[in-house]
Amino acid sequence: MKAIIFISTNKSGSSREAIKAAENLGYFTILFTNKEKQIQQREEYTDVHKMIFVDTNNLNNMREEISNLQSKGVDIKIIVSFIDPFVHIASILCDEFCHNYTSSKAIEIMEDKEETRLLLKDKPYTPKFISIRPKESFSSKKICDQLNFPIIVKSPKSTGSKDVLLAIEKEQLKKHFESLRYKNPDETIMMEEYIDGPQYLIEALVYNHKAHIVGTIEQEITKGQRFIITGYGVLANVPETIKTGIEEVLHSITQAFNINNGALHLEVRLTKNGWKLIEINPRISGGAMNKMIQTAFGFSLVEQTLKLFLGESPSIIPKHKKDVFTKYVISAKKGILEKVTGKVRAKKSPGVIEVYVKPKKGTLLTPPLSMGHRYAYVIAVGSSLEEAKTFANNAAKEITFHLKEK
Repeated sequence: MKAIIFISTNKSGSSREAIKAAENLGYFTILFTNKEKQIQQREEYTDVHKMIFVDTNNLNNMREEISNLQSKGVDIKIIVSFIDPFVHIASILCDEFCHNYTSSKAIEIMEDKEETRLLLKDKPYTPKFISIRPKESFSSKKICDQLNFPIIVKSPKSTGSKDVLLAIEKEQLKKHFESLRYKNPDETIMMEEYIDGPQYLIEALVYNHKAHIVGTIEQEITKGQRFIITGYGVLANVPETIKTGIEEVLHSITQAFNINNGALHLEVRLTKNGWKLIEINPRISGGAMNKMIQTAFGFSLVEQTLKLFLGESPSIIPKHKKDVFTKYVISAKKGILEKVTGKVRAKKSPGVIEVYVKPKKGTLLTPPLSMGHRYAYVIAVGSSLEEAKTFANNAAKEITFHLKEK
């Protein structure tokens, strides 16, 4: 029995679609989860052939479960995760129990924003930054001597925009620093120059040391208490000037990290001084990204990623090219969800190919403090990116969250 072990999954999105892709490829799928809710909803995970409740933060506990499976004759081909912060943990276990075609060291560095910045500190696409160690005191003079306002304050381990804050003056800078220091007293805090300009997300696969751009996606950012991505436009045809610049950055990163095989996505901004790297993650983006790529180009990126991890050649040649836009819906206020209306109208809107609403009745909704606080999305196709965006935005306006104030 050839099996793939997945460490953690969300109920929907790229991580769940990866499990379904493994099933479609003919593998026995095993999920390690620490979420009791998933155990309780076991019947909703028909693509998971075996679900094991285990502390996914405890390597030894997982090692025992893996050894137990092997003793029963399960042939574990790879151990993977498509979820922060388990990508590196899965790779470590893959090193121990399987043939790992990816680099655990590269993944480990990518998961730490400070380590990534240090590795790439001399590259022209790396923004100016300062690291303040756990016992080091705050000095606004030292920071302001090196960085101009606005300044980004963040935790090196932050994911999904949770601990990324914008300071526009000294008092706010100090307040953000103290907030993160209180929350994570044993962690370094990073200060970076704020980069202005259009932002792009780049999905990529590296195979035999060669980096391949899978998708170039324009990002629409909503600035509230956090930077939340609320719109994604997949470019069916990327302008040559953009493509060339991104390829240079991607190839430079691939060489710096010494990646032989792997999956990653970059967030970059185009400035008057060229491309600047916002961050790197060693996995496909979550949420609707796999569906966006599949709609735009006709192949499943998570399926091709699994093939890569299994030592096979991924097939990422587009079967077609379509302009696709995905609009995420957030809540402007806090409250308990009583009902959602407009989903059917949104589905019937022109160009719409999928509507997804995440929260159930009784869920507490809040204005977004992380990417996890995006509560619905609409994917639309158009004859141009502008048309796809119009279709997605019009459909998203149909969706209304009816809240009872808390």
